[in-house]
Amino acid sequence: MKDQIRQRLDRLALRLAELDAALADPAVASDAQRWRSLSREQADVAELVDLWRRHQQRESDLAEARSLQDSGDTDMAAMARDEIEQAQADLAGLESRLQHALLPRDPDDARNAFVEVRAGTGGDESALFAGDLTRMYMRFAERQGWRCEVLSANESDLGGYKEIVLRLEGDGVYGRLKFESGGHRVQRVPATESQGRIHTSACTVAVLPEPDEAEEVQINPADLRIDTFRASGAGGQHINKTDSAVRVTHLPTGIVAECQDDRSQHRNKAKALAVLAARIRDAERAGRAAREAATRKSLVGTGDRSDRIRTYNFPQGRLTDHRINLTLYKLGAIMDGDLGDVLAALQAAQAAEQLAELEAGGAA
Repeated sequence: MKDQIRQRLDRLALRLAELDAALADPAVASDAQRWRSLSREQADVAELVDLWRRHQQRESDLAEARSLQDSGDTDMAAMARDEIEQAQADLAGLESRLQHALLPRDPDDARNAFVEVRAGTGGDESALFAGDLTRMYMRFAERQGWRCEVLSANESDLGGYKEIVLRLEGDGVYGRLKFESGGHRVQRVPATESQGRIHTSACTVAVLPEPDEAEEVQINPADLRIDTFRASGAGGQHINKTDSAVRVTHLPTGIVAECQDDRSQHRNKAKALAVLAARIRDAERAGRAAREAATRKSLVGTGDRSDRIRTYNFPQGRLTDHRINLTLYKLGAIMDGDLGDVLAALQAAQAAEQLAELEAGGAA
């Protein structure tokens, strides 16, 4: 293990003592927000420090076994060889766990998420593909036990969607799906193609973390224009006869969000404002990422929605993720919600890059 990583772990041991003392302070206990923040940090640091102390103990055991091996006693040397082998295996496992625990964590990973799918180039075929992507995410959410809610949908004439916004609620939704943001390209023979020719069309996907209420973007009501209109699509007589749908425009940025999911205009307004806050927050994140990208290339592209991140080739049953050169020949299963292998590969690629930076001292 490199010296800079050891030094960082030693500093974390000191930080744990500071956190323990702070949490025992009555002044901190009386400040609920600060106490929660320090408690979360203390739990994370305590886990790391426990691993580090176990690693140090096994290093001590290894050194002792090596000294016994050199003692000249045949029986003791045989026992020492077994202990050396076991200690080395334990140390390798602990070192791997420590390095991965030290990797920077995105504080948004645990959040719920909004998933926005929009048709791009390709006309009706693009809208149909947007519907296919939407079903893929909804089926994946079902497999994970997540709750899925359609906030707004603009259906195309031949089926599919010109655009649709989903809200996914569950454990670690954003952390699992955040790499889905970008351009998705499809190659297949459209149902409307009489000559059997393969067409290429595209959709864009944006995955946004849902902000906590306490951390939500502060929006000045004077900066908002709120329009109401009649919801389209299925929903019964009532939903189509009243102006229950709500569209909210943030005038300074031009960012728009709408919701027509509920019969209640009040609830639709609340949901549209939540989506608007997430989009404003995402725009701020994108701005920061763009500035950081000037000095450091991110793992999976710039996050620009125009990036072509993935191709779905139906004639060959092939999915290719261009960011990590991943190719899988199980497109049917993936479109049915079996996204696990794709998402795991993307997360592993991010971890590998972060680990390389950590070992180089970049995260010290």
